[in-house]
Amino acid sequence: MKLFISADIEGIAGVATIQQLVTSGEYQRFRKLMTEEVNAAIRGAFNGGATEVVVADGHGNMSNIIIEDLDPRARLVSGNNRVMAQLEGLDDSFDGIIFVGHHGRESDSNAVISHTLAGVCVKEFNVNGKIVGETELNAMVAGKFQIPSIFISGDDIYVKEVKETLPLVQSVVTKYARNRLAAELIHPDVVQLEVEKYVQVAVEDIEHYQPFVLEGPITFEIEFKGPQQAQMTSTLPTVQMLTPTRISFTCDDMVTAYKHMWGCVIIAMASTNGVLGAVNN
Repeated sequence: MKLFISADIEGIAGVATIQQLVTSGEYQRFRKLMTEEVNAAIRGAFNGGATEVVVADGHGNMSNIIIEDLDPRARLVSGNNRVMAQLEGLDDSFDGIIFVGHHGRESDSNAVISHTLAGVCVKEFNVNGKIVGETELNAMVAGKFQIPSIFISGDDIYVKEVKETLPLVQSVVTKYARNRLAAELIHPDVVQLEVEKYVQVAVEDIEHYQPFVLEGPITFEIEFKGPQQAQMTSTLPTVQMLTPTRISFTCDDMVTAYKHMWGCVIIAMASTNGVLGAVNN
């Protein structure tokens, strides 16, 4: 049994503020906690019968997990410039996907450090008429590969959000959101035991989970935070401007649409302060 773990940091036990995750703050402390919570999921996966586990580091520059502290039974996808972003390495050889330390969507959420993929530019993702966050989006891509989403962990609002789309997914609440920059925290040791326990439960019961398959065509609408971001994505002939900050495009299937979305987000990030804005520096 081969399992994929997509790991983020905002939903990890102990995290409550953005300042904790920047290198000038307590980042080294919290990347260690991220690694430990991922290890709990790895233990649960192998306890449940997994024979192979691949972890994709999915936060920021996607090189946060400390490889020398990672459970040596797992392999780690680390580093950036990834065509598939948080899902780099995912294909139809996997039997299930696990989401550790993920967070709520930005547009309508009061979850802890809520955002959607790229907080500098993205306000909202809408797929075939449904507002989605990162986990739901990733679950749709996994569904294209016939891979079921079996476990999530993050704050209570995030878990409630995802269960609107994936009601049967196994879950662990890592903290209780008080607002976007405050939380009622649960001790990491307690959370890690819960993650290990319920990942094992999910893996042992994996045959009862169904992939979330979204049949094509797939229409994305992306609401950006600035008109300069949306405008520059229109350099792609497939992109239609709906408003000064909102774009739309349609693809035949979810994997193609995901790559197209990521291309638009890359362009939007680059155009935030002007694509050539720093050339003369």
